[in-house]
Amino acid sequence: MVKKKKKKRAQLPFRLNILFFVVFLSFSVLILQLGVVQILNGDSFQEEIERTIEDTSKVPVPRGKIYDSNHDVVVDNKAQYSITYTPNKGVQAKDRLKVAETLAEFISMDTDGITERNRQEYWYLKNKDEADSRVSDEEAEEMGNTEFYDMVLDRISEDEINNFSEEEEEVIAIKKELDKAQSLTPQIVKNEDVTSEEYARVAEHLDVLPGVNATTDWNREYPYDDTFRNLIGSITSQEEGIPGDQEDYYVTRGYSRNDRVGKNGLEEQYEDVLRGTKEQIRYSTDKGGNVVNTETVVEGERGKDVVLTIDMEFQERVDEIVREELDKAISEAPYENRNMEDALAVVMDPQTGELLAVSGQSYDREENEFNNTASKALYDAHRPGSIIKGATMLAGYESEVITPGQTFYDAPIKIAGTEEKASWKNLGLVNDLNALQQSSNVYMFNIAMRMGGEYNYQRNETVAFDSGAWQEMRNYFRQFGLGSETGIDFPFESTGYVGSQGNAGNFMDYAIGQFDTYTTMQMAQYVATIANDGYRVRPHFLKEIRNPVASEDNLGSLYHHQNTDVLNRIQMDQDKIERVQEGFRQVFQTSNGTGYSYFGSKNYNPAGKTGTAENEVYDEDGGGVEQYTENLSLVGYAPFDEPEIAFAVIVPNTGDASGINHYIGEGILDTYFDLKEDRSESDEEENEDE
Repeated sequence: MVKKKKKKRAQLPFRLNILFFVVFLSFSVLILQLGVVQILNGDSFQEEIERTIEDTSKVPVPRGKIYDSNHDVVVDNKAQYSITYTPNKGVQAKDRLKVAETLAEFISMDTDGITERNRQEYWYLKNKDEADSRVSDEEAEEMGNTEFYDMVLDRISEDEINNFSEEEEEVIAIKKELDKAQSLTPQIVKNEDVTSEEYARVAEHLDVLPGVNATTDWNREYPYDDTFRNLIGSITSQEEGIPGDQEDYYVTRGYSRNDRVGKNGLEEQYEDVLRGTKEQIRYSTDKGGNVVNTETVVEGERGKDVVLTIDMEFQERVDEIVREELDKAISEAPYENRNMEDALAVVMDPQTGELLAVSGQSYDREENEFNNTASKALYDAHRPGSIIKGATMLAGYESEVITPGQTFYDAPIKIAGTEEKASWKNLGLVNDLNALQQSSNVYMFNIAMRMGGEYNYQRNETVAFDSGAWQEMRNYFRQFGLGSETGIDFPFESTGYVGSQGNAGNFMDYAIGQFDTYTTMQMAQYVATIANDGYRVRPHFLKEIRNPVASEDNLGSLYHHQNTDVLNRIQMDQDKIERVQEGFRQVFQTSNGTGYSYFGSKNYNPAGKTGTAENEVYDEDGGGVEQYTENLSLVGYAPFDEPEIAFAVIVPNTGDASGINHYIGEGILDTYFDLKEDRSESDEEENEDE
């Protein structure tokens, strides 16, 4: 019997088994990983997919308005059409060019401001491949992107950029403005002279103008035209934005670089108040930079309103008085007055420091016109002349070199080696009141010599002089604000020129206002201090700050009221101050007073002091003194017993213009009290009607 042979079972090679096992493990690990991703980390990965980026944009708001003390609008906001551009993140130059080309179909654009660089960049975008090919690979390897780009632009010829059509130039001008825009921040493209037709065309085609909007903007409007504009100041344009030297200051306070800010005057002084609160909009963008959601997180509010102490009706009249008197003085004696250009006046409440009017008029001989230059009252300093004799007299009392009622014989004084010094005429025996009333220089010279140590003056002899008297006298003067800051709420003020400490003759000149120089504002603060029984108050333009309201006809609620700020009380006895006050009264109200012919008949009980200071005008070719001119000055206040108005007037470099300072001062006081009476009668009539 034959046995059947058994078949052998086929067996997989060992290596193949290992391979299968490895594959099995790999799939197991992969499944495990998928489980971890799906179960444990699924939510976080889904959040990453859906993740958006949030940014906040700040939208400017209109500035606060400025009102005068009667709540009449001095600076307003005028609405105007505006075309703006707010780019998404990641917008490229070619995208902005496309927007510019489309926008140019709907608006016209001034092309005066485009530069050679703007033209080069436009040509580059239109001819990128050709432009890039002008830089070899070897050159490109050795430079960064910026250097490469600059080299490409440099190799664009003038011929290639100088033959653009008018339409292309407008595209370039529009793109220039679009390029200034920061992501998600509105940039004004055009807001000057946007016509209603342009506004409508853009508004109708916003769907093909990504980032562009047709909206309304604002600009400053001045109902009183040029009146007080010199002190109101101005704001920067959208093109100017924040001044370069102040960028860090403003950016750290939440400003954008293209924000308009007050660049001088009261617009700058009260920038923090007038600027308002920007509207803040939160934008959510996806990874592609597309806006997927917007949300207003802070409602915008226009700036607070500033109410000034200035009475614009009174201001206009003071400007008119100053301008007319200056015009008359120049036209009546044009040769003698060829150096006379300015007349300045400051009017304030001596008890509160409120400025009622600040006027400056300058004559432009080339244009034959007058300009409003009121800010010169704060930064132009001049020799004041005899108006400061009240301070000199009080310095004499306080230093105890004279006593009330003391007399000196007013005759020319001659110190060895110096020119003779005298009053405007020989006044004979004068006491302190006579010295103010008749403006005795010699009396002041005796005070100066005595403060310098000389009590036994002999004609044509030398005198002893202690140079420490300079500092002593200046310290007294500074108590009145002469030679120091007045503290006014304005971005800048001058403190005047302080001359070097000279000899006894110079010191005598100083005592009569013929040495150091002061601003008109300092002179006004000085006379206000005398009128206010020795209390020096800070002059100020701000009366109130009001919250903004939607209504155009009403002021908002009171946010802040400016109180009187007493800077110091002069260190002089009240009876001595009253002695000087009486001398000032006699200047205006007694027959021998130097201001009597102008103020003696007034019923508002005025007091004050006249002044004249001599200047030397030097030949332009260096040939020495060509001409002597005079500064004519005047300070005063009224009523004498309860002052409510104080003023200072200075007319520098006059020739034959005697009396102009008095005419201006008289006009100021007359106008103030006439206006007060008219308003009082008007109020009475209104009350009767009610």
